[in-house]
Amino acid sequence: MHGNGPAGTKPGITKTPERPAIRKPLAAIRQHALVQMFKPEKAKFAASAAATWLMPGLRGEGIISPFQTFTPASAPLGRIGPLEVRLAQTKGDVKRAQKLRYKVFYKDGTAIADAATMLAQRDKDAFDKICDHILVVDHDAKPSLSGKQPVVGTYRLLRQDVAERHGGFYTDDEFDISGLMERHSGLKFLELGRSCVLPPYRTKRTVELLWHGVWSYVRRHNLDVMIGCASFEGTDPDRLALPLSFLHHFARAPEAWRASAHPSRRVDMNRIAKDDVDTKAALKQLPPLIKGYLRIGAFVGDGAVVDHEFGTTDVLIVMPVSSISGRYLDHFGVDATRHAA
Repeated sequence: MHGNGPAGTKPGITKTPERPAIRKPLAAIRQHALVQMFKPEKAKFAASAAATWLMPGLRGEGIISPFQTFTPASAPLGRIGPLEVRLAQTKGDVKRAQKLRYKVFYKDGTAIADAATMLAQRDKDAFDKICDHILVVDHDAKPSLSGKQPVVGTYRLLRQDVAERHGGFYTDDEFDISGLMERHSGLKFLELGRSCVLPPYRTKRTVELLWHGVWSYVRRHNLDVMIGCASFEGTDPDRLALPLSFLHHFARAPEAWRASAHPSRRVDMNRIAKDDVDTKAALKQLPPLIKGYLRIGAFVGDGAVVDHEFGTTDVLIVMPVSSISGRYLDHFGVDATRHAA
């Protein structure tokens, strides 16, 4: 769920190459559905590199409903005017998403590219092969040299059943989520990551389409809980003392939904006493992605992690279906029928 990059995945940025296998196999699962996001806004949607949090709010323009049929997989998940959201179907589609991520994370953002990444001009890692990728395509934009319409937004999705077969979630690198998943072994988890949107497209239309794509995916696979990393720009926790302390005191997950950063990477978020936290000032310092998650009922894990590769400080977001704010469900409908054609 990095998206300063849920996600983006990460829900928003998500990162690096290979990593150790998951520490413990996770139990099988099942149940209801949801996935989330993002705040409604009346006027302009101002987004930074994390403009991936999804926001309700369009009126008067229809979106193709993904719920009329779940076949074929290549069919558009939704559409508003020239913008279409769909799943990547080919290696070429994934490469286009990787090129977009490179531009947003490395060229325009704070991520530091190694030689291979600079040469490829793509943000890629081992997870890309096992994840599904949501793409937003602009059919009115000038085609590339290959004749393809440009990908202007993307999200990377990893289901628990797939993660279990390939060594676990990306989030495992930073946070020990094994206990969380064992406590909720009857639920299906979805990891969101590597989300990003080109600056000119950080609008209600694009965000609405990303939501529509993620939500249709969640419904299709009957998922229950969203997890992922959300990022602050910068790698100095002392400069982030106020917003980190705010999250620790006012948004930390209850025990049943709590997971902690790995001890070897953990940065304490409790840097200012609760009574000394200026909540208004802290809220102003929260990235839009994190603020959007909190508005719809997300929890934050225990401890943060500094990611020097991406130049960020990451927190864990946990979004159970049961905690989603009712007004967001009402907006889209429990079965995402609001935009049915």
